[in-house]
Amino acid sequence: MDSSLLTYALTVFTGFFAIMNPIANTPVFIGLTEGRNKAYKRDIAKKSTITAFFIVVAFVIIGKYIFELFGITIPAFKIAGGILIFYVGFEMLMSKKSSIHNTKEDAYPDEGIAISPLAIPILAGPGTIVTAMNFVTDASYIHIGIVIAVFALMTLLTWLAFVYSDLLLKKLGNNNIVVITKLMGLILTIIGTGMLISGIKLSFHLS
Repeated sequence: MDSSLLTYALTVFTGFFAIMNPIANTPVFIGLTEGRNKAYKRDIAKKSTITAFFIVVAFVIIGKYIFELFGITIPAFKIAGGILIFYVGFEMLMSKKSSIHNTKEDAYPDEGIAISPLAIPILAGPGTIVTAMNFVTDASYIHIGIVIAVFALMTLLTWLAFVYSDLLLKKLGNNNIVVITKLMGLILTIIGTGMLISGIKLSFHLS
């Protein structure tokens, strides 16, 4: 892999890690599966991550056709996506659970928590989908492949974080998880600002 593709892969990984944040989502998983045995937790972790993977990959592959169907332009997408991602990151910096990226846990029946709210919208929420589609707008097949591969790695890391959630929370502690969440929020605000600037430049044909 040449340096440009490696840089692209690292950028994609950083974006996905910031928006999905397996470490920060671990307490959510623990809360939703509290009192359950290890087999149940593993099953929920597996179903939620696999579902999230296929949802995001579907948008990565057919996102271009969705754009054409609804007449969405790339500059408009970048501007709207940048605002959305900036908003999610800002709420994380302010120590709030994003109202876009999360929903109330008690709004869903216990048997369906793997699909909702874990897979949708916590893992494969609007922020994750926007991030993925932003990386593949006007991208080559190799770049699309990199995005899918990196997201597969992210879902694997998320699965590991969920499976070993009790150990992870014990080792890191709530305070360290809050610090990590704020750092991810800062990264998201920067990514969102970059998308917004890029969209404005494309709209007004600026260099």
